[in-house]
Amino acid sequence: MFGNIGKIPIIGDLTGSNKNAHLKGNLVLMRKTVLGFDVTSIAGSLMDGLGEFRKQFPLQMVKDLMPAGGDYVLKLPMPKIIKEDKKAWMSDEEFARETLAGVNPLIIRRLTEFPPKSTLDPSKYGDQTSTITEAHIAGSLEGLTVQQALDSNRLYILDHHDHYMPFLIEVNSLNDNFIYATRTLLFLRGDGTLAPVAIEMSLPELRDGITAAKSTVYTPAPPTAGAEAWVWRLAKAYVNVNDYCWHQGISHWLNTHAVMEPFVIATNRQLSVTHPVHRLLLPHYRDTMNINALARQKLINAGGIFEMTVFPRKYAIEISSKVYGSWNFTEQALPDDLIKRGMAVPDPSSPYKVRLLIEDYPYASDGLAVWHAIEQWVTEYLAIYYPNDGVLQADVELQAWWKEAREVGHADLKDEHWWPKMQTVPELVKACTTIIWIASALHAAVNFGQYPYCGYHPNRPSVSRRPMPVPGSDAYKELEKNPEKFFVRSITAQFQAVVGISLLEILSSHSSDEVYLGQRDTKEWTSDAKAQEAFKRFGARLTEIEKRVEAMNKDPRFKNRYSAAQFPYTLLFPNTSDKGDNTGVTAKGIPNSISI
Repeated sequence: MFGNIGKIPIIGDLTGSNKNAHLKGNLVLMRKTVLGFDVTSIAGSLMDGLGEFRKQFPLQMVKDLMPAGGDYVLKLPMPKIIKEDKKAWMSDEEFARETLAGVNPLIIRRLTEFPPKSTLDPSKYGDQTSTITEAHIAGSLEGLTVQQALDSNRLYILDHHDHYMPFLIEVNSLNDNFIYATRTLLFLRGDGTLAPVAIEMSLPELRDGITAAKSTVYTPAPPTAGAEAWVWRLAKAYVNVNDYCWHQGISHWLNTHAVMEPFVIATNRQLSVTHPVHRLLLPHYRDTMNINALARQKLINAGGIFEMTVFPRKYAIEISSKVYGSWNFTEQALPDDLIKRGMAVPDPSSPYKVRLLIEDYPYASDGLAVWHAIEQWVTEYLAIYYPNDGVLQADVELQAWWKEAREVGHADLKDEHWWPKMQTVPELVKACTTIIWIASALHAAVNFGQYPYCGYHPNRPSVSRRPMPVPGSDAYKELEKNPEKFFVRSITAQFQAVVGISLLEILSSHSSDEVYLGQRDTKEWTSDAKAQEAFKRFGARLTEIEKRVEAMNKDPRFKNRYSAAQFPYTLLFPNTSDKGDNTGVTAKGIPNSISI
């Protein structure tokens, strides 16, 4: 648990007293450069612009982010999303593909009612039902009616409306912020790919003591449609502002880093080091408490880098805290999550017990294979020590472990009905599988693609700073005159981008001493021959998954796995076969634990 942390002294004393003057100076610099980031070609020169900016202003803040013993952070390598094709990120196809195979493929869900409805309290927010109508999307459904598209599981939604609407009045009172709450409808086309068909952008409006929504709907414009095409691109960028910040605060920090801590602490307090569950789980706790402590001190602290680089700023952790109130441990299991979001249905005939409704859903397809391998390993391992439920029920240490994790670690949620009672072996198998999944594959899926996808911030900006331009307005005329400049001036400011991108490069990097799923850092982790044999089978299954991922990424039938950007989906490539050669930003590999 408190292993080799020397590889990641990643965040130096950014906010200590000896740096305050320097930090204040940089914040002033940020204000001065908010409107000073001009480019003539977004994809062609923005990365060069950021690199030159960082050379000219060798910020101590950036230097302090460097891992010990390496200088690769200073290189700002070309993010994979634009490495081979500088314009692919701008397409509707890539925008939609990233909801299935990007850095945050956990939010998309199947639409079951039209128009989409809100779950916000109507006594506070009125009727927040979507204003998207059938007329907005009828021409994009390949001849289907809306009802036919719903009935055939072909309409999906990326819904951030309810996530942000309760916070927008406060958030938009902050300088250089103009944030919308968005809903994006996507249609599953006949070739198995998704296409965005409408984006609704909403602002809060006070009416008779109720925070109502004032909404505008945008629909796709052809790339050659001049200003209209850029308005549509800006709408997609503003959706990604919502998604970027939800990814960082919820999908990443809350749902992996934060929720793991109670299990780490309870395991070390209640289970002896020779206990079989302690031996099973310990590799998946390596460095987690260290990196979380460092994050609280330097990243997510008040006024820290996180607040500096995302739009909710001082409200970011408040949002995360509120969302935790609806967290459900059992729904962190991948099959349960997919069913909840309507992305899969139960299927007893499948080895995964579920069937995907979008077959070419790379995160879910690879994830289910990894989940199943973990589940098989945990089942075989625990069967050695728990031949029946009675042995489990009589295990005093195990019962104390689960009681502390639930009632002390997750005390705010201890009375929720969904907690396993821990009275049966299948309950223990599911719990341990879920813990390992969160620590390894889930974290890998949301962490190691950050720089490849978000390192080019027009693809996934963290802030929107201007209202959407309205035809006839001065802003619209400005857009018509120089659309690229208008676009860049509407998203993350230059200083924020430099700091944020530098951080993402570090967080996305694998160290040379990474221990991947299916590996152990010592051969002596157990002397039990049966456990050793089961673990070898686990490693073999993961190696087969590697071959499966490679084969599917080469198969032209799976269009969502290999985008126009020529960037295949490898975030859930286990990398069990790795011998330490793949370091830095590789966009692949599932480490055992949350250590970065």
